[in-house]
Order: sequence, then C-alpha cells, then structure tokens
Amino acid sequence: MRIALAAAGLALAASTQVLAQEHYRLGTASDLARLCATAPGANDHATAVSFCHGVLAGAYGYFLSATPAADRFVCTPNPSPTRTQVANGFVAWLQARPQYGNDAAIDALFRYAAEAFPCKR
Repeated sequence: MRIALAAAGLALAASTQVLAQEHYRLGTASDLARLCATAPGANDHATAVSFCHGVLAGAYGYFLSATPAADRFVCTPNPSPTRTQVANGFVAWLQARPQYGNDAAIDALFRYAAEAFPCKR
C-alpha cells in the first residue's frame, strides 16, 4: 500500500512539473501576456511575474546590444518605465489588439514597445 501511494505521489509530482514547464513556455504573445497578468493571489504569481519581467528585460537588453542607436525604433523615456509598467502596458495593449495574440511573443512585445515608446528623431 505504501509503495502504491509513493508511486502515485511521484506520478502526480512528475505530471505537475510537466504542467509547470508547459505553463512557462512562450510561443505566442498571448502566452507572455497570460504570465505578465498573473493575479497577485495566484500560487505562482511571484514566479510568473518574475519570468515575465525576465523576458522583458532580456528582450530589451538584447535589442539595445544588437541594434545601433541610429537604427532603434524603441526609445524609452527618462525616467524609464518600470518593468511592471511595461508588463501592464503590454497586457492592456494586447487586450485591445487581439489580432496579435498568436504572433510570436517577442515580435508582439516590440510592436507594443514601438507604439508606446517610439524614438523621436
């Protein structure tokens, strides 16, 4: 009996881990928005929002390092918005433009950023 219970517990833990891994897989803009919009009371709020913020910071950091200043189409104001402000803005932007929900997450993120933080030349 104990062996059966232990095996059932291991199977449940393994399936929970697979579900968690799938939950954090970003394929689309909707996937990213879902994580960024995780409610404060949710069990995985801290993890989901931290993951969201990591994606935002990583994507923007790569953009800055890979794009010469003269070619940038996203320019944050001074002072820069917080990651929470950008995440909330992205979620609201995507809710207003559901046609971009199936776009690649980073493509839609930069479409939003270009609208929200255009470069003024």
